Amino acid sequence: MPDFVSLLASFLLIHVIFDFYLQPKGWVIAKRTHKHRSWALYIHSLLHGAGLIFPALIFGIDWTLIVYAIALVSTTHFAIDLWKVVMPKGDSFSYFLIDQALHILVLVSIAFFLSDGVSVDTLLQSNYFDNVMLVSFAYLLILKPTSIVIGSILKKYPLSSQGSTQANGLIAGGELIGYLERILILTFTLTGSYTAVGFVIAAKSIFRFGELNKSDDRSMTEYVLIGSLLSVVITTIVGTLATLLCLNSFSSLSFYEP
Repeated sequence: MPDFVSLLASFLLIHVIFDFYLQPKGWVIAKRTHKHRSWALYIHSLLHGAGLIFPALIFGIDWTLIVYAIALVSTTHFAIDLWKVVMPKGDSFSYFLIDQALHILVLVSIAFFLSDGVSVDTLLQSNYFDNVMLVSFAYLLILKPTSIVIGSILKKYPLSSQGSTQANGLIAGGELIGYLERILILTFTLTGSYTAVGFVIAAKSIFRFGELNKSDDRSMTEYVLIGSLLSVVITTIVGTLATLLCLNSFSSLSFYEP
């Protein structure tokens, strides 16, 4: 049977892909609008369960067990998402965290049941496949999911009316800048190039300083600063955790056997 870390990493990777990258915005709107009558809710939940077919093929899991796992993931994902959309403030940051925590808890339970179990030794052991899965998960996590987290937090700090027109031009461009910034910071963190992380932060600060210095709206400056710091903090934490989970550093990975 597969070990716990490898199986859970593959489950989490599938979860991030199907929950954030393969879920169109129209499906999210349809779920919020039509609740349990939304076809998107059913398709999204079934796709999450069907995604477990991939680790089943990779790890050679018994098909009887994987069918039960698919049914469990589809059912729980439907129930959790339905609970979230029927709540009055279901699109808030707190509900987002609870929603993701419940999904991950289900996946952890299934991975524990389908694997040999987990122990301290299992968590500390790593191999090439584990590194690839964990690093892939880290990169996916710091892109769209992190953007949603930052956007949810920034809703608590709205811009003043004077700065609202200026913020319109930063939404799409700022998101792309955030993606590139987080990719660089995560890469440098995983490779241990912490000096380069400081260079990225300094370079962005220099470019932003001139723009914000010309602005008379203090709320715009604070808004950009909060978003930037959140981006750096979240990415650094994700990169540090990914490095700690991989006993072999990212820079030591090799595609060739010695």
